[in-house]
Amino acid sequence: MSIMNRHGVFERHSLLLTIGILVVVSIGGIIQMAPLMYMDNTIEKVEGMRPYTPLELAGRDIYIREGCYVCHSQMIRPLRDEVERYGHYSLAAESMYDHPFQWGSKRTGPDLARVGGKYSAEWQVDHLKDPRALVPESIMPPYAFLADKRLKFENISDRLRTERFVGVPYTDEMIENAEGHLIAQADPDNLGYDYFSSLMDEYNAASGREGTVQARDWDGDPTRITEMDALVAYLQMTGTLVDFSVYEADDLSNRR
Repeated sequence: MSIMNRHGVFERHSLLLTIGILVVVSIGGIIQMAPLMYMDNTIEKVEGMRPYTPLELAGRDIYIREGCYVCHSQMIRPLRDEVERYGHYSLAAESMYDHPFQWGSKRTGPDLARVGGKYSAEWQVDHLKDPRALVPESIMPPYAFLADKRLKFENISDRLRTERFVGVPYTDEMIENAEGHLIAQADPDNLGYDYFSSLMDEYNAASGREGTVQARDWDGDPTRITEMDALVAYLQMTGTLVDFSVYEADDLSNRR
């Protein structure tokens, strides 16, 4: 019996086949996992990345609660058509503080990895309230109720503390000032300068870049902080932290 026909032994004996599968899978698993044991981090650090501000984190929680990830991915693949439509392909570091990540599994709507700053906050609010008023072919349901729901942020410090437990580098000051930071980002004109200044200083320092935090009345209603404020604040920062002109320059130099 030639060596090419020896597979028949495994096909006729299920126990041998099971053992063979376990051996092959074990070898493959060891080859994949062993190098990771000698690496401190598998994600390349990128300048500009910082933890979410309390308001952005609350908005991200609403994004997940409403199932936005079901129709919108946040991962641009390194394919020509995707890069030309959505922008620079997604970097692993952009998801380093996401628990869970929002890569998604399908796109009924466009990818949102670079949606921050693509439209104004007013556009985002109008689109969430009545999607078809701005995009007639949209099948997205309306989320106007978010503008009527007060954002509950009494436990936002505990929310940041939980994120730190899984590795997000929130400092003691960020956690202690979380509620004030949230109010300052959603309503900077009606809170003391100290919280506003602290918000900018602490999160810009974490980013290593200036101007990574936007503070304004997001939903057009300065009398209260709503879930619409939080969601729009999250959408408007998505994909804005990394200076992709640096990476585009590196890509060009590597191709030469």
